[in-house]
Amino acid sequence: MRTLNDVDVAGKRVFIRVDFNVPLDRARQVTDDLRIRAVLPTVNKVLEGGGKVILASHLGRPKGKVVAEFSLGPVAAYLSGLLHRQVPLAPDCVGENIERQVNQLQDGELLLLENLRFHSGEEKNDDSFSRQLAQLADVYVNDAFAVSHRAHASVHGITRFVAVCVAGYQLEKEIEYYRQAMEKPRRPVAMVIGGAKVSTKIGVLRHLMGKVDYLLIGGAMANTFLKAQGKGVGKSLVEDDHVETAKRLLEAADNRGVQVYLPVDAVVAPGLDSTDDVREVSVDTIPANDKMLDVGSETIRVFESVLQNCATVVWNGPLGAFETPPFHRGTFALAEFLGKLDALTVVGGGDSAAAVKEARVADRVSYVSTGGGAFLEMLEGRTLPGIAALEECQKRTQGR
Repeated sequence: MRTLNDVDVAGKRVFIRVDFNVPLDRARQVTDDLRIRAVLPTVNKVLEGGGKVILASHLGRPKGKVVAEFSLGPVAAYLSGLLHRQVPLAPDCVGENIERQVNQLQDGELLLLENLRFHSGEEKNDDSFSRQLAQLADVYVNDAFAVSHRAHASVHGITRFVAVCVAGYQLEKEIEYYRQAMEKPRRPVAMVIGGAKVSTKIGVLRHLMGKVDYLLIGGAMANTFLKAQGKGVGKSLVEDDHVETAKRLLEAADNRGVQVYLPVDAVVAPGLDSTDDVREVSVDTIPANDKMLDVGSETIRVFESVLQNCATVVWNGPLGAFETPPFHRGTFALAEFLGKLDALTVVGGGDSAAAVKEARVADRVSYVSTGGGAFLEMLEGRTLPGIAALEECQKRTQGR
């Protein structure tokens, strides 16, 4: 797979698929710029190389219609501040007027196209829409890892109609850290996995059985595993239809020599709003009317003792309801510990990324992935459509 360093961009129209699907507050101001800052090296490389930058992204779910609240206007304003130059926003992303606007760009200039998902052809991976996007490009760059698991027109379809397709620096970095962590890791390797549901991560858990030495499970998904071990979980969130799945996963781990660690204690309360009745109890004595909402202090000590001797740690998913204090302590304790650990530490998933940011250790872990679903699918061992498309484009070019 070729990367940006493999092409001469001078004088070329360089279409860069980015992921500017960032959170905005009520005043429509960007509140988390991780994905915007992540692509700045790619954008600056093309600008400095004399290329003409055409940035393309989606925002929200307008479902193929023009919806004012999903305009990329606020992102254009924010990016202007980061680049210290005006970033004009096109009124659309395809059409004769947009082609004219793109063709009028001078070397070293840039343009942000309006929301791709204002057109239904984007999510349908429509050939006609893909061709229209390709009309704007001499070189296609995918630097949107977070949507590379989607076979959409700007991620997949466009590559069939542009001769030169390459990976941007951010996508290249995502792939490299995955390889370091999962394909050629320094051992021992540990995976810390949390979140609400086992059902969304069955594929990940199965794939990890052949990759990791230790599997540490927290969050509400741990409740299903605890129930599979015969423990009472009170009124905690449990996926009863996946208890048998949890049993089979534990058996598979045992057969593969993977050591699994589940919570040994938990922070419980009648509910998230019951902060006056919060207690820490053993997982063997969960009260019948309470919910497990965070891992307990002993669990954190156990997890840290395991991770202390690991050379590679991958983390996806919070250990508790971290958005609601005091049920954030387990997740934040893990984030802070990883920030001090002398190991390759890779964090992926929106909640985990938010946790390391809120704990102010994002710059102390080895890498924070920009992907949520894409990160999980990579952990499942899947080939992402956006990456496969770049590889196919290269094969076609080499065959000419």
